[in-house]
Amino acid sequence: MVATRTAALNQLVAVRKGVQSEVHSGISRLHHLSQKVNLLSGFIRTYRTIRDEDPALPGETQRVQVRANEVLLDVRELLTRLWNVTAQVDWTNCVARSDVVIGDQVILREAPVTFLIFLEKQLTDLHTIIDKLPVLDPADEWHWDDNADAWASQTTTTVRTKKEPRNHVLAAATDRHPAQVNMYTEDVPVGYWDTIKHSGALDGARKKVLLRRVAELREAVKAAREQANMTDAVVVDIADGVFGYLLRH
Repeated sequence: MVATRTAALNQLVAVRKGVQSEVHSGISRLHHLSQKVNLLSGFIRTYRTIRDEDPALPGETQRVQVRANEVLLDVRELLTRLWNVTAQVDWTNCVARSDVVIGDQVILREAPVTFLIFLEKQLTDLHTIIDKLPVLDPADEWHWDDNADAWASQTTTTVRTKKEPRNHVLAAATDRHPAQVNMYTEDVPVGYWDTIKHSGALDGARKKVLLRRVAELREAVKAAREQANMTDAVVVDIADGVFGYLLRH
């Protein structure tokens, strides 16, 4: 088997889609045709009289319209196209490589095109994950607390109060009437709550940087994939060898 180079990988991939559709339709047609037993059957029937005085009858003929060997040859022709173009895509995928570059920095060297396709999809999923991560509440000021292994807010203080009864004299007591007193409660400060909030959320600025980097890397991977897909296709013929074994007499 001699390997040469022609066309480009992306052209082969585009061609394969059309070939797959055509071959599928052709194979289905041949399969259904081969199942019609009456088309594979034929006969020649002639009539011979026993007595000379009896009339002769015309013969009957039915031609064979479908031949299994011819169906196999047609199947071979169809599958040869599909198998060879698929083999060429897979053979080329083995050599189609490109660097992933952002600016002057090479992130990946000679990455195979199949991995680049995989990585591009992974980066799209990663972008979605990062985009959905919660960020720190901008209403608070945050700093990293190594002890808590989390972000910590500034300390806020709130007052704890306790309700205590109070008397309000509406009318003073006299020698004829007791004092008129209204009972009520009053919130009296009794302590302070000092609160420090902790958070495992992402810093907003950090999230923006991560999203930008993922987007840049995804674009670089896409560019590398397109470059790898320009690789000259490796032309191989594997179908003849396969069918040469399968259909030999």
